[in-house]
Amino acid sequence: MATKLRHLAIIVPDPEAAAKFFEQAFGFERVGNARRGIYVSDGTINVALLKVETPEEKIGIYHFGMWVDNLEEAEKQVTDAGATYLAGRPTSPDSFYECKFRDPLGIVFDLTHTGWLGAVKDVEPAKSST
Repeated sequence: MATKLRHLAIIVPDPEAAAKFFEQAFGFERVGNARRGIYVSDGTINVALLKVETPEEKIGIYHFGMWVDNLEEAEKQVTDAGATYLAGRPTSPDSFYECKFRDPLGIVFDLTHTGWLGAVKDVEPAKSST
């Protein structure tokens, strides 16, 4: 089963300022709005820049997301490896919503079979210059 890292969520104090930085520093483009922030993308990966909402949330990486071929198979594979289900289910075939899990170290990650705005599942390999 192919899995691709295609999503990062970062907690920031100001999503607008963070989005401007990603645009200017890395050439990312805005691809949408989140309930609490802004989605930017380099055309391959989606980055959610999410506003701090609680004192417990710390600035920095919040979670990562994997795009999988088959959600049911991936869920079984990660739970067999020691992950625990937290929340979420896609609500329609076109939903960008994901399933959230916690790995054995406590790190939160998402699984989706439908992807994220601005992300692509498969990337063409670079052509050799030789």
